[in-house]
Amino acid sequence: MMALFAWLFFFLTFRIMIAAKTGTILIAEPFLKDSNFMRTVVLICRHSNELGTFGFTLNKQHPQSLHSFFPEIRNKDLPIFTGGPVQMDTLHYIHQYPEFFDDAEEIIEGVYWGGNFEALKILMNAGKIEPNKIKFFLGYSGWESGQLEEEMNENTWLVTPASRHLIFDTAAQETWKASLQQMGGKYQLLANYPIDPHLN
Repeated sequence: MMALFAWLFFFLTFRIMIAAKTGTILIAEPFLKDSNFMRTVVLICRHSNELGTFGFTLNKQHPQSLHSFFPEIRNKDLPIFTGGPVQMDTLHYIHQYPEFFDDAEEIIEGVYWGGNFEALKILMNAGKIEPNKIKFFLGYSGWESGQLEEEMNENTWLVTPASRHLIFDTAAQETWKASLQQMGGKYQLLANYPIDPHLN
C-alpha cells in the first residue's frame, strides 16, 4: 500500500500540465479502470471550446481485419482499430498522403485525417498506399465542450504532443508505454507500473 500512495503522490504532484489541443495525445493515467479507455492513447484530431473534442484511440486493435468489413479491398491483413465508443458503425482513417486527398485535414505535420473513401480503395488496390502510412478506426472518442477539461482536472489524462512515429510505427501493445517514455523524466517510471497497484 505504501507503494500505491507513493505513486499517487507522484502522479498528482508532478504532472506536466499541457493543454489538450489538436495534434496532442491523451495518455490514460495508470489507475484508470474505465474499460473503454484503460491504458489507452487517444490522438486528438479536433479540439475547440465550442464543439468539444474528437479523436481516435490508437492502441485498441479490433479482432477483425479491414478486409472483413470491406472485402473489395484486396489486402487481407490490414488491421483496424477501435477508435472509441462513439458511433462504432462508422469508419475513419488517418494517413500520410495529402497529395491524394484535397479534403483531408492536417492533424500534425505530415499526418492527415480523412479523404474520399472510394478514391482510397482504388489507390489501395493499385498498390499506391503503404500499409504503414495509414491507420483505420471503427468509431471515435468524443467529449462535449468542457468535458475533457473536467476529466483532466480529475487527473484522468496526461497530455503530450503527438508524433508520426508513435502513431504509425509503434506496435499497439507498446503505445501506452512508449507515449510515457516519450514524455521522459519521471514519467518513464509510470510506463512500467502494474495495472493492479496492489501487486507492486
